[in-house]
Amino acid sequence: MFTWIKEEVSIVFKRDPAARNVWEVITCYPGLHALLLHRFTHWLWRMRMKWLARFISHIGRWLTGIEIHPGASIGRRFFIDHGMGVVIGETAIVGDDCTMYHGVTLGGTSRSGGKRHPTLGNNVVVGAGAKILGPVIINEGARIG
Repeated sequence: MFTWIKEEVSIVFKRDPAARNVWEVITCYPGLHALLLHRFTHWLWRMRMKWLARFISHIGRWLTGIEIHPGASIGRRFFIDHGMGVVIGETAIVGDDCTMYHGVTLGGTSRSGGKRHPTLGNNVVVGAGAKILGPVIINEGARIG
């Protein structure tokens, strides 16, 4: 368990030159807090404790300003920098080593069931304010402004 937390903390140092020390990252990075909460709520979601997952996710949004639906699949070493206003929908899939900045939305365009949100391949960077809507696929290594 602590191995993946160390991995999530270490990626902050690789992607944010302003990160000074581990204590600062653990206590002052809402992107990391939102991700750690998501890992827990996603587990609850898969265990069919959906109301509890949504409730904890809601508290996480209130605390961090970042909304990640517990049903979303997030890969390893995901980094949200300046995350206020980030929204990741229920059927979104985010690959490994992706980076997102503030105001990004991975949203749906349909009320019907099934896959409604974007899929990001590995090593994708999504710049501030980008809105990616619907069940589109963003290929590995893409940079979105």
